[in-house]
Amino acid sequence: MPQALLSVHDKNGLVEFAQGLYRLGWSLIASGGTARTLRDHQLPVIEVAQLTGSPEILGGRVKTLHPAIHGGLLARPTESDHQELLNLGWEYIDLVAVNLYPFEQTVAKPDVALADAIENIDIGGVTLIRSAAKNHERVILACDPRDYPGILDALQTGDVTPDLRRALAVKGFALTSRYDAAITGYLSGGGLQITTGYEIQKLRYGENPHQPASVYTFQPGSGPLGGRVLQGKELSYNNLLDLDAAWRAAVSFTKTSIVIVKHLSPCGIASAETPAEAYRAALASDPISAFGGIVACNRPVDAETAAALKEIFLECVIAPGFEPAALEILAVKKNLRLVEMPDLTITPDFEIRSIRNGFVKQCLDFGDPGETTWTVVSERQPTENEWLALRFAWKACQPVKSNAIVLVQGEATVGIGGGQPNRVDSVRIAVQRAGERAAGSVMASDAFFPFPDSVETAAKAGVTAVVHPGGSLRDNDSIAAANSAGMTMLVTGVRHFRH
Repeated sequence: MPQALLSVHDKNGLVEFAQGLYRLGWSLIASGGTARTLRDHQLPVIEVAQLTGSPEILGGRVKTLHPAIHGGLLARPTESDHQELLNLGWEYIDLVAVNLYPFEQTVAKPDVALADAIENIDIGGVTLIRSAAKNHERVILACDPRDYPGILDALQTGDVTPDLRRALAVKGFALTSRYDAAITGYLSGGGLQITTGYEIQKLRYGENPHQPASVYTFQPGSGPLGGRVLQGKELSYNNLLDLDAAWRAAVSFTKTSIVIVKHLSPCGIASAETPAEAYRAALASDPISAFGGIVACNRPVDAETAAALKEIFLECVIAPGFEPAALEILAVKKNLRLVEMPDLTITPDFEIRSIRNGFVKQCLDFGDPGETTWTVVSERQPTENEWLALRFAWKACQPVKSNAIVLVQGEATVGIGGGQPNRVDSVRIAVQRAGERAAGSVMASDAFFPFPDSVETAAKAGVTAVVHPGGSLRDNDSIAAANSAGMTMLVTGVRHFRH
C-alpha cells in the first residue's frame, strides 16, 4: 500500500486531496494539526509520532525531522535501499503534501516582532520539500494546493509521468529558494531579495508577437501590479509597462491628479479639485497622443470622470477604485481594461532591469530628498503663480523619459518633450505641442542645460520661468540667457533622469 505524508500549514483543498488518496488505496501519515483535520473528517491517519516512535518536541519545532521520515522519502527504488528500510522497521513514503509557515506574510505586518518572525521560519517543511524533490523519480511532491486535483487525476489514470514529477520538483525547489531569499532579506535588513518571483500568467506575447513573455509578482497570489483587473481584455506586456509608468507618476502627486501615458511616455499630467477636471486638463496637453493611451488616477473614478473617459479610445484605466456608476458607464467599452489598485503605495522600493549577462538594481526615485533646497539664480524672482507652476512642473518632469522637458500652465502640462538624445530637441518638441499655450508657461528640465540654446528656445516661445538641477560648466551662460529674456530661473541641485 503506497504511503502519503501530509504536513501542511495552508489546509485549502487538504481534505478533498486526502479523501481522493484514501479512495485510491493510499495510507495517510500526518503531523499535528493536519492529522486532527483529517480525523475530524473521518479519515484514518497514522500520526508521525506513531510512525517514528518519537513525540513532537520543543513546542512543535521538531515533528518530521526523523530518519523514519526522511529515510522513507530519500530511499531509492532499489532492493538494497528497500531492504535497509525494512530492517529498521520502516517503509517507503511515496507522496508528500507540504506547504510552509507564512514567513513572508508575517514579516509584512507592521511592527512585527523578531521572535514572531523567527517562529515562522519553517524547518521541517522545507526539509520535506527538498527530500521529496531530490527523489522525485520515485516520490511525488505536492507543495501547492492548486496541484492537488491534477495529481489525483494522474494517479487515477496511472499517468504520473516523469515530466510531471520533475515539474513538481522544480516547483518545490523554486519555493524553497524564494523562501530562503525572503528570510535572508528580512534578517539582513535588505528587504526583498532578488528571486524569479511568482508567475501570474503567460502573456499572449511580449513587445511584439514573436516574443514570448510572462508576468511575475513578488507576492504570491497577487494580481498584476498588485491590483485587480475588473473588466476588459487580457493585459498585454506593453499594457503592463505603461500601467506601471502611469501609476508611479500618478501616486507621486498628493492632490487629485491624472497621468496619461502612451508608449511609456507621459503625454498629459494635471492636478485639479476633481478627477474629471484633472482628466480634461491632462487630455488637453496632447489629445492626439492620448488616443490609445493609459490613464492613471490617484483617486477613485466617479461617474463624471467615467463619462469623459468614455469619449476617446483608451487601452487601460488604473485607479484605487471605481464607483458603481462609473463601472456601469465604462462597461459599454468591453475591451477597456480597468485595473483597481489596493492603495497608493509603490512597492517594492527598488527596480530591476536586465542587461547582458546580468541585471542592474536601483532604489526608486521618489522625488527630491528631504534636505533639497531650491535657489533662485536669476535677477528676477518668481511670482506666486510661477512658484506653484514650477513645483508642479518639477514633479511632472520626473516620470518623463530623459532628456525630459515639460511646459506647465498652473497645475497642468501643456507640452512634453522627452526621450531625445539632445535636450534642445526635447524643448522644441514641448514647445511645438504646447503651441500658443507655451506663452506664459513655465519649464522644468530633469537635468542641467549644457548650453544656453534650450533656455533661448523656451524664451522665444514665451516661457517665463525655468527650473533645473544646475551643475553645468556653462550654467552662467544659461542664467545670462534667462536674465536677457526677463525669465526667472531656479536650480534644485537634484537630477531626475529616467532612462
